[in-house]
Amino acid sequence: MAKAKETTPRSINIQNRRAGYEYSFLIKYTAGMVLVGTEIKSLRTGNGNITDGYCTFGADGTLWLHGVTIAQYTQGTYNNHEPTRPRQLLLTKKEMRQLENKSQEQGLTIVPLRIFIGERGFAKVEIALAKGKKLYDKREDVKARDAKRELDRNQY
Repeated sequence: MAKAKETTPRSINIQNRRAGYEYSFLIKYTAGMVLVGTEIKSLRTGNGNITDGYCTFGADGTLWLHGVTIAQYTQGTYNNHEPTRPRQLLLTKKEMRQLENKSQEQGLTIVPLRIFIGERGFAKVEIALAKGKKLYDKREDVKARDAKRELDRNQY
């Protein structure tokens, strides 16, 4: 008897590269997302942009993801989703409480870092509690990155 091939979902990794330049990360969390059918299909084809994304807490204490664009599914019908709608994030109560308390401090925000498909096939978003960098911090990061690149180049 022939064994059926196991198909693994294609790994999707939509990253927010600008966030590492603009913010320094304090704590990272992995949260689930509440999506509709055409959104997950569109994400699996790699159609997403989280560059302008941010998170806020609603009046009832739920965490919402704003500014993230998931393109409409090309084969979707009239049931297609709104590309920039707010999406609810799923965390444990303890993580929500910690995040809400810390995010109320001055100068801290919650930014999405990447969207990926987990082991069980669910869409996940990695978020971070972040503090905005000053201009001189950004310059220091660029200098350190250039120095590291130069060292790596000279070693080989």
